[in-house]
Amino acid sequence: MKIVVLENCSLFYGAIEALKEISFAVEEGEIFGLVGSDGAGKSSLLRLLATMLRPSAGKITVAGWDVITNKKEVKSTVGYMPQKFALYNDLTVEENFAFFLDVFGIGGKERKKKMEKYLGFSGLLPFCHRRAKDLSGGMKQKLGLACALVHEPQILLLDEPTCGVDPVSRQEFWELIMGMKEEGKTIIIATSYLEEGERCNRLAIMHEGALLAVSKPEYIIASAGSLEEGIVRLIEQKMGHE
Repeated sequence: MKIVVLENCSLFYGAIEALKEISFAVEEGEIFGLVGSDGAGKSSLLRLLATMLRPSAGKITVAGWDVITNKKEVKSTVGYMPQKFALYNDLTVEENFAFFLDVFGIGGKERKKKMEKYLGFSGLLPFCHRRAKDLSGGMKQKLGLACALVHEPQILLLDEPTCGVDPVSRQEFWELIMGMKEEGKTIIIATSYLEEGERCNRLAIMHEGALLAVSKPEYIIASAGSLEEGIVRLIEQKMGHE
């Protein structure tokens, strides 16, 4: 089942075309990677899916809901984690998590259940009383993920969640992602790390706002010898046609 569908989607910032007629579909329950260098349009695309931006042209549906006409329903369906997650540094782990529970109107016994589930899931329960400013980069990202999960979203949008964290924390974060996939969640993740791209079920290769290809990483590797070489070839082909 196609749970996210983009049809000829474009986005303009003034005269600048940030996304150029993007079309692809994401299957329910898969890890779908957006791969490309800085400026490729990955973050802009995720912000469209999160209803933070409005497409300039084309159509986007998320779980059957149109991102323009059914914005409220889309917001309840997705959990969005931006690259720089807005934690309150002077608040503790527990207080930060409680803030997001308040945002989504979650109270009573459900609060305790969700706190135990998601702070436990991310390994943060022992650090409940530690202020966010005293957390490591990896722990901050785990807290950001836990906060994005409080309303039990069907789809997770992760914008370079492991950027700048150490290799051990990156591996731990991916273990959490794999755990969420096993629970049936659909995950769309933007990444600049090609080894992370290889963990995805399928990849959208992006460059300067354009979609170069949608493929399984193993197909790209088989055709070019490595994911990096395959992406370089796709960019060279695009530039050769311009």
